[in-house]
Amino acid sequence: MINNIVITDIASYDSNGIEVTDLKKVNFFYGANGCGKTTISNYLADTDELLFNACSIDWEGGQPLKTLVYNKQFRDNNFGTGAIAGVFTLGQATREDIEHITNKKVEVTELRTVQSTQQATLISQKDRRKAILDSFTNDCWGVYKQYEGTFKEALYGHINSKVSFRAKILADHESNLSAISAISDLEAKAATLFGEPPIRIDTIPTIDINSSIDSIEQDAIWQKVIIGKTDVDIAGLITKLGNSDWVNQGRDFIADDQICPFCQQPTVGEDFRSQIEEYFDEDFKRDKVRLADQQTSYSDLMTPILSTLEHIETSEKAKTESKLDVERFSSHLRAIHSRVSENKILIAEKLEKTSQKISLSSTKEDLEYISAVIEQANEAITSHNLLVDNYDQEVSSLKIEVWLFLVDVLAEKIHAYVSTANGLQRGIDNISDEIARREENIRELDREIVVLSRNVTSVQPAVDEINRLLTAYGFTNFLIVPSPEQQNHYAIQRENGEQAQHTLSEGEVTFITFLYFVQLAKGALDQNSVTEDRVLVIDDPISSLDSNILYVVSTIVKDLIKETKLGSSTIKQMLLLTHNVYFHKEASFISSRSNGDRDTNYWIIRKGHNISSIQAFGQNNPIESSYELLWREIKEWRQNSGISLQNTMRRIIENYFKILGRFTDEGIVEKFDSFEEQQICRSLISWINDGSHAIPDDLYIQTPDDSAQRYLNTFKKIFEYTNNQGHYQMMMGEEV
Repeated sequence: MINNIVITDIASYDSNGIEVTDLKKVNFFYGANGCGKTTISNYLADTDELLFNACSIDWEGGQPLKTLVYNKQFRDNNFGTGAIAGVFTLGQATREDIEHITNKKVEVTELRTVQSTQQATLISQKDRRKAILDSFTNDCWGVYKQYEGTFKEALYGHINSKVSFRAKILADHESNLSAISAISDLEAKAATLFGEPPIRIDTIPTIDINSSIDSIEQDAIWQKVIIGKTDVDIAGLITKLGNSDWVNQGRDFIADDQICPFCQQPTVGEDFRSQIEEYFDEDFKRDKVRLADQQTSYSDLMTPILSTLEHIETSEKAKTESKLDVERFSSHLRAIHSRVSENKILIAEKLEKTSQKISLSSTKEDLEYISAVIEQANEAITSHNLLVDNYDQEVSSLKIEVWLFLVDVLAEKIHAYVSTANGLQRGIDNISDEIARREENIRELDREIVVLSRNVTSVQPAVDEINRLLTAYGFTNFLIVPSPEQQNHYAIQRENGEQAQHTLSEGEVTFITFLYFVQLAKGALDQNSVTEDRVLVIDDPISSLDSNILYVVSTIVKDLIKETKLGSSTIKQMLLLTHNVYFHKEASFISSRSNGDRDTNYWIIRKGHNISSIQAFGQNNPIESSYELLWREIKEWRQNSGISLQNTMRRIIENYFKILGRFTDEGIVEKFDSFEEQQICRSLISWINDGSHAIPDDLYIQTPDDSAQRYLNTFKKIFEYTNNQGHYQMMMGEEV
């Protein structure tokens, strides 16, 4: 069945168009001529027509049914020139044959009902799977955006779309057996390998930290008080005065004469000279030599180290991207310089004043730290140079590592997605398999039905039924006969044997066309399609028919409606469109009720300002009688543009006051008290009589709202002044 219909951008339907929803087995559409009913029936007759490319139709379970449309185009197509195609029906089938076919059809219907339910479940499952897939896709893309700045080059080839990126993530997740690299390592490699191809870097010179340096700095000699021999006579005085260093320095000034370098008196004799030399004995001299040797060694060891370190500092500072932590290197180098300078000063003082104790600052920790920093930098340089030597391979390896890293970042969400998606997919596969098996069963049953139908179908029963109805309803001057020229075709023939197809009146053509359509609705133009389910669309079947034939057509339509609701035929749904109140009332009045049921819905189609619109009434039949319809037009005149308002008021006044109440126009006018009100009433009567017989011209149509409201007030007063106010309130739905 059809669930929904959308009609837009065609004929009187604008870009907003209309949407007909909640279609039932039987659907009534009422609307005046020219409101857009035929546009709907033409669309349903050929939904693939390019003119209707903005329109759409939604079939239950996505399964379109054969659609038969009765409208003017159907009449022109089937009752133009030439023979009429024959209709195959089951008219000659035995009761057992029909029952057998019916049982098969019931099986098919039951299978299709289950199929429709499972199709809906399948769509729901696919929608759920798509929703979680879309959510997971966005999760993947969010991770890409997070690391885009660092790893974009590694991800080229899969970042042109979210779908491509997600697919790569899932593929690498399935094949991931490698360890995951740390983000810092990946960032370092990316900085080296991405962008301009890297070049080799020379390693930084290393320094040989001689243990002798620490030995010199820690030598106990610096804490030793170095003085002369204590058992010499002069020793007591030197010790008492504490001027051993002064005396030692003065020794170099003792000449060969007797002048003392200290007091400048001729007091230096051989004995004094001998005691001085004896005081500064070999131990003293040996310690002092050791001091001098340590000073020389310290300078010899530290000078090349400091020179090397200064060169490294200068060189690395000049590089834009040094692997050395230059800032810390320089900090410790400055500390070494400071300690070495301080140590050299202390050593010089010790040499000058050997009796003093000194403590040298240790440079061991700073030298070891600098050595470690250089070693660390050289390790980075070595790694860098390996990357350079194996650039292409390293780039390729890095890209793999980056993808694996992103997979690891998404691991939790990948697991959740895969688990849910796989579960849904298993359900989708199972349902799809069931649908496929059931579809094969349906096809097999359809093939059986076709074979059964082919054995019991014929075009003659349709001929007999049409002729029976023609005779029954007084059309006796022509008949339907098998075509003498084409097999399985009809011709229309007079009693004298003449072909009557081109001499029929419009009413006769309309009636016989409708009878032909009814037979076609119950059969098919080929034997294989006789039992095929279908949708009927009937658009104004009573045009040009006499009033008595209207009831005949209504009766036939009611039979079709009954079969549709019972599900006892191939007709699964009906859409009836009409402008005739009486036909609508007759066709919709079934089983002592005029309102709908759960299988019936109602709509009214209107056109205002050349734009068609639709109003749904559900199961409530909006057309109870033509008189009530007139009052509905009064109540809803603004939605209907007001063009038909004059004619509507005229018909109400004629029906209620003139025909039933036997009032004349002047009699109505006289009910008004004042002369002014009588003049307004006469104006109203003139206005509605004028407007009811012609379409207002452009000059007149520009003021309908103003004049309409004025005259509607007078229209109401007519009922008040004639003591029929209760009738007005009842018909307008006003509370008394």
